[in-house]
Amino acid sequence: MSELENMKELTEGAAEQEQEKVENGVHNYSSADEYVWPTDPKVLEKLEWFQDQKLALMMHWGPYSQLGIVESWALSDADAEWSRGGVDWEVTGKEFKKQYFDLNKTFNPIRFEPEKWADIAQEAGVKYLIFTTKHHDGFCMWDTKYSDYKLTAPDCPFHTHKYADAVGYLFEAFRRRGIGIAAYFSKADWHVDSYWAEGFPRGDYMYRGPSYVPAEHPEKWEEFVTFTQNQIKELASEYGKLDIMWFDAGWVCEESDQDIRLGEVIEEIRKWQPGMLCADRTIGGLYENYITPEQCVPEKPLNVPWESNITLGTSFSFKYEDTYKSPREVVLLLIDIVAKGGNLAINVGPQPDGRLPEGAVRSLKGMGAWLKVNGEAIYATRVCAPYKQGTIAFTQNAENIYAIETFESADMPVGERVVIPCSADVEKITLLETGEELEYVKKEAGYEVTVPAYEGEEAPIARAFCLKKA
Repeated sequence: MSELENMKELTEGAAEQEQEKVENGVHNYSSADEYVWPTDPKVLEKLEWFQDQKLALMMHWGPYSQLGIVESWALSDADAEWSRGGVDWEVTGKEFKKQYFDLNKTFNPIRFEPEKWADIAQEAGVKYLIFTTKHHDGFCMWDTKYSDYKLTAPDCPFHTHKYADAVGYLFEAFRRRGIGIAAYFSKADWHVDSYWAEGFPRGDYMYRGPSYVPAEHPEKWEEFVTFTQNQIKELASEYGKLDIMWFDAGWVCEESDQDIRLGEVIEEIRKWQPGMLCADRTIGGLYENYITPEQCVPEKPLNVPWESNITLGTSFSFKYEDTYKSPREVVLLLIDIVAKGGNLAINVGPQPDGRLPEGAVRSLKGMGAWLKVNGEAIYATRVCAPYKQGTIAFTQNAENIYAIETFESADMPVGERVVIPCSADVEKITLLETGEELEYVKKEAGYEVTVPAYEGEEAPIARAFCLKKA
């Protein structure tokens, strides 16, 4: 068998494994039945912190934002059919990839103001940030020592700007507001020549994995492992406290013959960042500390730590004239997720000029306005059976049960009597919005609560009741 034939057989098998983990750019998620609880007390403590937070702001931002198409994926010829739909000029795959990789030469987001981003996130009720330090295309949003394909390189016009080391300024701005930090990092790198290397039989045709078989070229693969480990340690040692390292590109793993030995790096980092969580998506085991459903919500509680990654608009990266979920839609999404024991990471793709889209900001602030009044029923809560029943979702903490009555549309009727299907003994029931103690009668179906007449012209997004445990 020739080298080309052997490579074809091996890479086709790897591609099938990749497809199982990621389809059309969307990751599947690990089974909760296979979740491995950490044994490190500090990691367990951090998981409790994580489950208290409930709401993250995820951000995909880079040179690709200039095109308004999906981030990175159009570089993979094997993914061209679904990912290049937004490319509206006639070029070959080879020419397209060159033009894409040259986007760094025109990326100049001079309206980037990290303090404004952090202010908006704080007003939205966000508790931690997940920021793409590097996506699969390999472009680095920090001043890395290990690559010249970065925001601070001389061939990127933004490199002279005071915020050129975007990751550093962004992380500090969010930390100053008490918002946690998760560094998103793609384990694949389609720009570095130790992953997509020239001179191998595949030629110009690229798919998600390396352009060679790692087992047949161990020295080349070790070069990539060293590069990747160095970048991960750089982020964790030079950019302040990280609460989470969030790893994408689930096909880069031992079972796909792409072992970057992530565990040894995380254990080293935890010597100076004790308890830092690791989200090694779709991999399972000790370094997938929480599960990450993407663009979906599990039907039932998973009973392990998890976080749904869902776009506020229709795309993870910036899309011109995108449409965004309304405050009602995103709050109801958050309630559904929290009632099932998860966190919501709501994704916003910043504009290529460095601003956040106005439509996205309106939705974020609308969500924050609801959380400012009702956040007690969301933050630092855990699941509470029956989780959801009809229009009512449940959460709880040590002292209280929270019943959240949801209104899917503005024209739904708002009754002055609500039956809360709860069998627990309670001392009193209050309406969070006003703090008013409400009259109630315990019946077979639950607590029938009398609520003051609602005076709004439209139904509220949701109203939360606090049931003080007896």
